[in-house]
Amino acid sequence: MSLFPEAKILDIDLTNMKVEKATLPGEIYRLYPGGSALGSYLLLRNIKPCIDPLSPDNILVFSVSPLTGLPASGLSRIVATAKSPLTGAIGDSQAGGFFPAYLKGNGFDAIILRGRAAEPVYIYIDGDDIKLMDGSRVWRKVTGESEKIIREEIGTSNVEIAQIGPAGENLVRYACIINKCNRANGRNGMGAVMGSKNLKAVVVKKTKAIKAHDPENFSNFGKNAMKTIRNNPALSGLFEHGTDGDLEGFHLEGFLPTKNWTTGYFPEGASNITGATMTQTILKERDTCFGCAVRCKRVVEVPGVIDPMYGGPEYETCATFGSYCGITDLTAISLANQLCNMCGIDTISCGATIAFAMECFEKGLISYKDTEGMNLNFGNREVLEELIKKIAYREGFGNLLAEGSRKAAETIGGEALSLSMSVKGQELPAHMPQFKPSVGLVYAVNPFGADHQSSEHDPFLTLPEDNIVRKRLAMLGIHKGYDNPFELDDEKVRFAFDTQCYFSMLDTLCLCQFVWGPAWELYGPEELIALCKYGIGWDTSIYELMQIGERRINMMRYFNAREGFTKAQDTLPERIFQPFTDGPSKGRCLDKDAFESAKELYYEFAGWDKATGNPTGSNLRRLSLQWLSGGSDED
Repeated sequence: MSLFPEAKILDIDLTNMKVEKATLPGEIYRLYPGGSALGSYLLLRNIKPCIDPLSPDNILVFSVSPLTGLPASGLSRIVATAKSPLTGAIGDSQAGGFFPAYLKGNGFDAIILRGRAAEPVYIYIDGDDIKLMDGSRVWRKVTGESEKIIREEIGTSNVEIAQIGPAGENLVRYACIINKCNRANGRNGMGAVMGSKNLKAVVVKKTKAIKAHDPENFSNFGKNAMKTIRNNPALSGLFEHGTDGDLEGFHLEGFLPTKNWTTGYFPEGASNITGATMTQTILKERDTCFGCAVRCKRVVEVPGVIDPMYGGPEYETCATFGSYCGITDLTAISLANQLCNMCGIDTISCGATIAFAMECFEKGLISYKDTEGMNLNFGNREVLEELIKKIAYREGFGNLLAEGSRKAAETIGGEALSLSMSVKGQELPAHMPQFKPSVGLVYAVNPFGADHQSSEHDPFLTLPEDNIVRKRLAMLGIHKGYDNPFELDDEKVRFAFDTQCYFSMLDTLCLCQFVWGPAWELYGPEELIALCKYGIGWDTSIYELMQIGERRINMMRYFNAREGFTKAQDTLPERIFQPFTDGPSKGRCLDKDAFESAKELYYEFAGWDKATGNPTGSNLRRLSLQWLSGGSDED
């Protein structure tokens, strides 16, 4: 009998309107303890290769972890997993808020959503009482309106709602799933998968926190959290100015992606769109997730323009709608963020795709006729609102951009292909490989496309050896420091691979990286081991946890191999290898030969076939994944 808890799974067939409950034995759940490790396991068990991601054959999995909902900071995250309509690869998307803790509080570790409902529906979960509700009244409504209607229909406000907006209904390929009207399962287009199933929302009844296995020892996590935050520059800065606090620093160093990555320098307006400017001007309050003391979430308000219900922009949003597009107005950026949260659109892909279209327009690859008279010159803030709405509803020129920059570039043709700043069809987030080469390496090899939260970032290796971040990295076997972050030698590749496995484990356990990642200094590997022991009675080790992270990456990579992906898709846009011509980073680029050599070494570290970039049979067996090549889970 396993000492690990079994997973309780809600399996919903929307085609036949049938609800079933299942369990996953503890000895299996321990191998895939939540997040997209569990999601990938369920996808690989349940869908055939090469299906259309927007067909009823795709499944969408929501998953939490055994730790979700415990009363401590950073323990309320949820992952959505499906085949991605944006990339055609596996899709992975995380979100915070209160929905994850309440799903776990209702007794479920995962929800499998199959098929397609004949008419729009939403799901209401109140413990063991599961109802499929008529969704016709909320279909075509933006998120704030549908939240209000759902609460009226159910007869209580004591619920949390994860839903799609019009973008998901209209199958925008980078549509996201929104909870609290401002927390997004973004990237990869999980909202479009949900929309393809005629599923508007999943609604969960509010519950109390999960009880810890060892309450007395577990309570130590929360006792000094606020004191630690106030006395820690990284965390206090996150509290004070949010994730956008670093924007001006990146600009001053010349590594803020600007005007579709043609430069890393934004002198026209970087200071206007920083976290400090937001704090001083339009910040209304700081929001948080279930049980978390960090309070990093921004809530902004501009009377008559910006509704605080929809939160506020993060760093990536301020960059993609701001510097990417040459826009200097924080209110315009906040309105773009609000429209994306209302309509359910990923802000990174949306802003980056608009920036791509702006460069195409300025280079004459598209004309006023193509854009229906819209002026898409860089810096035109007036066009954002109209264009986001057109994308969400797939109207006119917006229908093309709703496909994402890569597919839009294929339609436009010619030079447009080189202007799509994407990997595997997913747009780059606002962290530059020219400054962070190991992050660029992970952008290329990451199974679900370019993602800045899939490994640790190079500059932390420039900190003194006695810094707490370096000490925590040393616990993972990472010891070498650097005078600058630009090198990409053998040890930097190992840093990329090892921290990718660590972050993969954090995503599996549904832990917030701002709280549990090595660099943010609230909790580290030692506390993580204690969390598992005191939280759920799990005696584990860094070795086991790192292997869990590696297992997840290999399952995702295997999924992609089934879809025809090889190392040929592990590329970066050519612009990354071209020197900047202005600003503080003039002359800087990522060395292509060094990148290609690093990629080959990465495959060696990962134990993948260097000819294809895909997992070998021996590596799958090492990670207890022999069932992928014909064995059983128990072999």
